[in-house]
Amino acid sequence: MTAPDYGRAFAAWRAACGPDWDAYARHAFVEGMRDGSLPGEAFHHYLVQDYVFLVHFARAWALAVVKSETLEEMKTAAATVNALVNMEMKLHVETCAGLGISEAELFAAPESPANLAYTRYVMDAGLSGDLCDLLAALAPCVLGYGEIGARLGAEAAADTPYADWIAAYAGEEYQQVCREAGRVTDAALERRLGPDFTAAPRWEQVTQRFRMATRLEAGFWQMGLELA
Repeated sequence: MTAPDYGRAFAAWRAACGPDWDAYARHAFVEGMRDGSLPGEAFHHYLVQDYVFLVHFARAWALAVVKSETLEEMKTAAATVNALVNMEMKLHVETCAGLGISEAELFAAPESPANLAYTRYVMDAGLSGDLCDLLAALAPCVLGYGEIGARLGAEAAADTPYADWIAAYAGEEYQQVCREAGRVTDAALERRLGPDFTAAPRWEQVTQRFRMATRLEAGFWQMGLELA
């Protein structure tokens, strides 16, 4: 299937990543969810680490409120924080409860090195740069999960045990979050870099942010497979 339309910046960044994007969006962990072959213990380990990741990711999106220059930017960043805290994290809590893991245990779980490297990279991008840098570092997760969810929603085996996870990201609610985040990302880049932002001097810098975050996403999947 073709990639979802999440705006001009996402399409350009995705293309610039080349094989790094497929290494993330079609990682063996993802394909294991698609066909149901992913070991349950790998998925459970990933869920715990992803909950910890989402705590830091929500904080990074809260930083986007601080870095915003328009009310629209603030509203989108705040809505994304809400989606992370009240939708994605809720999914993790409900799934892990069935495994006997409480929310308190999730929140207190130690971070894996791959998790720490990724979350701190995103936060550093936001603290040291402007909203363009932060959105570029955030986009591979938000929009990449949207693309992965949409594809797996269309391709996954009917009996995959990961149907609930797939449905959450393939669903219209999350897809709308992605479309809105992509639209506001385009507007933020146009505001700061100009209408033809891909020709701006800073374009390569923000593209490098996206590319590095994409590589760290692939490392996060690998962490799930390696149970470390």
